[in-house]
Amino acid sequence: MESGIDWHYAKAVLEWQVELGATEAILDAPVNRFDLPRVQPKTPARAAPPAEEPVRVRAEVDAVEVARAAAQGAHDLAALAAAMAAYDHCELKRGARNLVFSDGHPAARVMILGEAPGRDEDRVGRPFVGRAGQLLDRMLGAIGLDRGEKERDRAVYITNVLPWRPPQNRDPEAGEIAMMLPFVQRHVELVDPEVVILMGNISCQAGLGRRGILKLRGKWAEAYGRPALPMTHPAYLLRQPQAKREAWSDLLSLKARLG
Repeated sequence: MESGIDWHYAKAVLEWQVELGATEAILDAPVNRFDLPRVQPKTPARAAPPAEEPVRVRAEVDAVEVARAAAQGAHDLAALAAAMAAYDHCELKRGARNLVFSDGHPAARVMILGEAPGRDEDRVGRPFVGRAGQLLDRMLGAIGLDRGEKERDRAVYITNVLPWRPPQNRDPEAGEIAMMLPFVQRHVELVDPEVVILMGNISCQAGLGRRGILKLRGKWAEAYGRPALPMTHPAYLLRQPQAKREAWSDLLSLKARLG
């Protein structure tokens, strides 16, 4: 070795120092460790914050405006039925079997506007075919009207505010009525009846903006730009037969209006 100390000698000196109690190696000259520059601990490098992704704002769809545009684009009843079938903003559509569009003569003087399909109507795809519908047919027949009549003066045209059955036959919600109103308005325009019968509370809410059929019934008003007569729904008459007297009075009022 260049220092002149061989390996065996160096080992013997180290063992002697250890035996004397040496615990660390020292240099030839003392070192004042208080004068050593302080080394700052390394701070872990922070990862660069990820670039902010552009916030995607989902455009809110105005279901009523979509319905209005679709309804106004329909130039006949077939096109209106197709527009309603293609309308996807009403959740009732997802639970219904069929779109219940209409029944009767499309040029009738009388247009009956019911509330919403029930179980039988949803199954068949036509309005007023259950027990309430059978009672309605008897009521109309009593004043010489028939949904199957080909002659315009004795015919009727029947539809509903909502074309899809609400679950468990619940009342339609205000938002559901609002989004279907443009279709109802266009339906009335295309049929162009002389009078509209508002059959039940929901029909009055849609056409008059009011409920309370027992107070409204029998009093002529205006809805959709036509003379309108509120009447109690046949389903109510099945539950309250004593109300048939007032319903008969309303039918006579309709007959007198038609001349």
